[in-house]
Amino acid sequence: MKQVKHRNSASKLLILGTVFLFTLFSPVFAQEEATTDAPVVAEPSSGGDVAKGEELFKSLCAACHKRYKKMTGPALFGVADKYEREWIYSWVKNSAAMVASGDAKAVAIFEEYNKTAMNAFPQLNNADIDNILAYVMVPKADPVTPVGGPGAVADSGEGSGVSTNVLLSILTVVFLMLVVILFLVNKTLRNFAEANNVELPDSDRTPIWKAFVQNQFLVLVSAVFLLLASGYFVYGYFMQVGIDQGYAPIQPIHYSHKIHAGDNKIECKYCHSSARVSKTSGIPSLNVCMNCHKSISEVAENTATAEHSKEFYDGEIAKLYKAVGWDAENQKYTGETEPVKWVRIHNLPDFAYFNHSQHVSVAGVECQKCHGPVEEMEIMYQHAPLTMGWCINCHRETNVNVADNKYYEKIHKELSKKYGVNQLTAAQMGGLECGKCHY
Repeated sequence: MKQVKHRNSASKLLILGTVFLFTLFSPVFAQEEATTDAPVVAEPSSGGDVAKGEELFKSLCAACHKRYKKMTGPALFGVADKYEREWIYSWVKNSAAMVASGDAKAVAIFEEYNKTAMNAFPQLNNADIDNILAYVMVPKADPVTPVGGPGAVADSGEGSGVSTNVLLSILTVVFLMLVVILFLVNKTLRNFAEANNVELPDSDRTPIWKAFVQNQFLVLVSAVFLLLASGYFVYGYFMQVGIDQGYAPIQPIHYSHKIHAGDNKIECKYCHSSARVSKTSGIPSLNVCMNCHKSISEVAENTATAEHSKEFYDGEIAKLYKAVGWDAENQKYTGETEPVKWVRIHNLPDFAYFNHSQHVSVAGVECQKCHGPVEEMEIMYQHAPLTMGWCINCHRETNVNVADNKYYEKIHKELSKKYGVNQLTAAQMGGLECGKCHY
């Protein structure tokens, strides 16, 4: 019998492929469990209840003090070892009286902090102060660095931790190997048939592309369909020109609307105050930021999201300090400022007129009506399309609030007679006139 070339190629390749796949997948399914031991924190040396002390510290002390960093007042970590306990009791309850008495330590602190007296807390007893000292004397724990370096994402404990890109790469390799195996199996079977004088049946089927070309009706229908589909997609593409819905640029300083407007309930118009009285909402001055961040140099200890860590947010606050020239250590401005080049997100064409004060102050429209759920946005993006059709639909659907509004009393009365309704929409009040938005 004639020897068949490559007759065992397919079987050999199958064996090699199986070994390769086993080698490739074995690290994925045999990962060792990562240790997540938290750093050991020493017990406080000052006695007292740490939990109660934390509650008192955050309610009474956090406005001026931090545990490990100087703010308006000194960092409080280590204060129990630096001063006698009885002296601390007297200082917390009435620091001004101690300065007036000429106490050397009290006067030194008073002079160091620009002769600013600390608030008196006579309502605190010695046990309360012991609890506060117990909290501030807890040593700072070192942050746990995720496996893979400082930039790696910490494992949440769910799944194997294998990235999507690795899985896709593995599946791609498997698919290519199957294609090669099928090709070699087909070739081996044909060689085997040829070596054993086995005649393979001839295929008399017409190739699909020839059958398509020979059918003129099918060609005509396909051509018409392709032309209509092309026109539809081309028209849709050109209609999207100038529409930036979903636009979310990276800003030079990361600002989380979720933390400010969502978690901390800061009103939109506190920062964008010009929206009440001006055509534009304006970009808040960095001095507005410093109203709060002069005392807040870092986010809360439990502030972290899926995208960013606490260290990331603290770094962005440091960028703010650098831009305004604020020395957080000495609590004063240096005079060395840097401009912040914010990237504009919402931008109407020059031929379209929009007045924020007309909508915010007169109409009482909420910011979320146009800008979406801002309080949920970690990164600000353009929520609405801001197209002409979108604005017109809003004018057609929005009823004008005329209660206690003398400006609309007369015109509302006359137009209500004209339209025979009790409530007017912005469109009926002239909101569809071209000159309202284009001038």
